[in-house]
Amino acid sequence: MKAIAYKKFGTTDVLQIIEQSKPSVKSDEVVVKVKAFSINPMDWKIRKGEMKLMSGSKFPKYTGADFAGIIEDIGSSVHGLKLGDEVFGVVKNMMKEGVSAEYITVPASLVWKKPSNISFAQAASIPVVGTAAVTALQKMGNINSQTNILVNGATGGFGMFLLQLLKQRGVNVTAVTGTKGAEFAKKWGAISVIDYKKEDVLSRDATYDIVIDLSGKMGYENARQIMKSNALFLNPTPRPIEIPVSLFKNLFTSKKHIILLSSPSTQHTDVLLSALKDGLDIEVNKVFPFSQYKDAYQYAEKGGYIGKVVVEI
Repeated sequence: MKAIAYKKFGTTDVLQIIEQSKPSVKSDEVVVKVKAFSINPMDWKIRKGEMKLMSGSKFPKYTGADFAGIIEDIGSSVHGLKLGDEVFGVVKNMMKEGVSAEYITVPASLVWKKPSNISFAQAASIPVVGTAAVTALQKMGNINSQTNILVNGATGGFGMFLLQLLKQRGVNVTAVTGTKGAEFAKKWGAISVIDYKKEDVLSRDATYDIVIDLSGKMGYENARQIMKSNALFLNPTPRPIEIPVSLFKNLFTSKKHIILLSSPSTQHTDVLLSALKDGLDIEVNKVFPFSQYKDAYQYAEKGGYIGKVVVEI
């Protein structure tokens, strides 16, 4: 079978198609014939060596964490799934495993049946950013229509899920996005939208109960300017040093810097599947064929697009 791999850290130039054996299945696993996998910023951060403390430096490495496909083989102790089921899921260790192959083996506990009303590309877009959005929601605590939340970088994959989950809770959301994202932000639930190309959100008089920076460009120190007393800053893209530093600084300030780390589970997925029944929209910005995998990653790394980028096999 074919798989996308790389044998050293670097740009998209290090990615290559390799041939390897089709995987076998253990008792608690399933083999999935991959139909689509989505691209996440974590993919290129790992590939560039920015996360080698967690990913290690053993090669070859594979790319991609979440996928959708059809069950091809099934372990003896797996229940609730059967051959031919259309499913979506995620690898167990996102730092060391990948899904960019024609067939993959994953624990059955990290695979869920694909709703019939969404495509493989849409299903592959759910686990990583969807889980992150649910985790962010949990970290926000008791929120309601009186809660003012700023979502910076609001119309990528993460923002797409988060805005809609917040809308279902009636929260007052201000979204910061580019000109192209304004209509999507409104559709997904933002009460007001700031075009970052026309206005600097830090120069406004408004303050917020919660600021979440999905772009990774604002930072806690800047966000403090627009945070109310006792506000939260949620950071889903921390630099390694920020994790211990934030814990220490939070002891001495009412404006808390919360590091957002998430791991997909059935609990998170149940929330997302329920939201899908209530009309959750999954926008796939562009789908690339497997043969154009380098183009797909180059496109995704440039950013500025709405929703998710997916590779189909």
